Amino acid sequence: MNKFQQLGLNEPILKAIEDLGFKDPSEVQEKTIPILLQKKTDLVSLAQTGTGKTAAFGFPLIQKLDPYNKKTQALILAPTRELCMQITNELKLYSKYIPEICTVAIYGGASITEQARSVKKGAHIIVATPGRMQDMQNRKLVNIREIEYCILDEADEMLNMGFYEDITSILSETPEEKSTWLFSATMLEEVARIAREFMNNPLEITVGNKNQGPQSVSHEFYLIQARDRYLALKRLADANPDIFSVVFCRTKKDTQDIADKLIEDGYNAAALHGDLSQAQRDAVMKSFRGKQIRMLVATDVAARGIDVEDITHVINYQLPDEIEIYTHRSGRTGRAGKSGTSMVIISKSELRKINAIERLIKQNFEEKPIPSGIEICEVQLFHLANKIKDVEIDHEIDSYLPVIFDVFKKLSKEDLIKKMVSVEFNRFLTYYKNAAELTSGNKKDGNSGQESFSNESDGSTRYFINVGTRDNFDWKRLKDFLTAMLELGRDDVFKVDVKESFSFFNTEPGNKDKVLKCFENFKFEGRRVSVEISKNEKSGRRENRRDHNDRKNKANNSFSTRKKTNSGSSQFSKFEKDNKEKFRSKPKRKK
Repeated sequence: MNKFQQLGLNEPILKAIEDLGFKDPSEVQEKTIPILLQKKTDLVSLAQTGTGKTAAFGFPLIQKLDPYNKKTQALILAPTRELCMQITNELKLYSKYIPEICTVAIYGGASITEQARSVKKGAHIIVATPGRMQDMQNRKLVNIREIEYCILDEADEMLNMGFYEDITSILSETPEEKSTWLFSATMLEEVARIAREFMNNPLEITVGNKNQGPQSVSHEFYLIQARDRYLALKRLADANPDIFSVVFCRTKKDTQDIADKLIEDGYNAAALHGDLSQAQRDAVMKSFRGKQIRMLVATDVAARGIDVEDITHVINYQLPDEIEIYTHRSGRTGRAGKSGTSMVIISKSELRKINAIERLIKQNFEEKPIPSGIEICEVQLFHLANKIKDVEIDHEIDSYLPVIFDVFKKLSKEDLIKKMVSVEFNRFLTYYKNAAELTSGNKKDGNSGQESFSNESDGSTRYFINVGTRDNFDWKRLKDFLTAMLELGRDDVFKVDVKESFSFFNTEPGNKDKVLKCFENFKFEGRRVSVEISKNEKSGRRENRRDHNDRKNKANNSFSTRKKTNSGSSQFSKFEKDNKEKFRSKPKRKK
């Protein structure tokens, strides 16, 4: 007896499940489906990416819909175009034997007129990105005032992408008596806030521990000098000849630059980021799914919604600013019962983030050395030998064999094998013969983990700003403030490091004039906010102690003039309130 039958699903859905080859429900499906079928309830389900959440809400949703009523009965919000299309395709497979049910995807980068026409024909389920859904609501092209079900999929990712206002605006247009199902990998404060504001006594289902990473993924970190980051990436790829990976970078520029370097160095790589057109993104993903691309270099935003099986490695070329995002990155591997590896390439200044991530995912990292040249050569040699041994012979070459045998007749078996292996192996031997060791000698538990972010010779510009935790800033709030003031995307401001009375942040060099001009003579409540280029930006080393103390004194002197508002919050709160429209109009990651 198929275990899905025990969950209470009806025959048309069970038949679709059989066609899909599903045998046993995952833990989140086993816990969620019976509840949603038996009760009219709000629900919060916390489970990692890749655990089968789409089926967990998709099966009961389809079973509860009225297929003969053409009005829109369910709305599903997802963070990206890719995930939106993926959910839509899966729901169509689930409802294969209920042909009356119509599911329509709404997302940016496609014709809004065509999407509106599809909805008008009768969409039982709308699967949408928040930005496009908000746009269609404003144009009165959709009606969700009578929906019975609202599902927020990957809620934490949507909120991390800055969709809070869109989501709250959309939910305010839906009926209070609907059922709301929220699915998330992590329970961020913003997720809890949505649950409090828009859900009625939701049941909570947790698969594993809150925010915990998947147990099928092992976590490794490699400590290097910042200048060796790209060389380390190549060695990790070479030491894993069968690698099929996603490489995460922090910015679009880094993503494209690293992909270009890998391609130039002979790797099957490609970039995936927000500057690509939809056609380019589709072409890249098609090649990646077909494994013509073995290393997909991506930003966090572009990679959201990627659901590709058999990814062997996730490589964190740069750690994300928000450590919660690491959970989503590592969840791209180790799916469907398979194991995977999440690698982190870090310099000394980032070591403290490893400890923070370990506490978040409740798993330990293993510190490993970057493979030596000799080790890589050995791995590649044995890989090549096994590849030759296991290759299937195409007998169409048989007619050419007499000529080939004649070419090789003077070679001994030993010489022939050596020459065959050397054809592919020599390039590794030549490249790594005199290669130096890359691993830094500093350990995870050393004091170096307490250093502030350094400006790591990555070509970016590092700035000093005389606001900090005393001004009611944490790194996230400061990043929001900077992106709003500078009208930049969240990926364009990075390495935000907040101290007590001052902070640091980085942007690409092309934004230097814009940053300095924006904060020239900038004041709020009579106090000047000073931004200047960090004096050691060229050196790649930490600021010296004298410069550090000068900056600290400057910031403290400025702090002594600050006054608290009556509410007890800093003056920034008033500035934020006065500039509410500016913050609301900051660029959103609409997909």
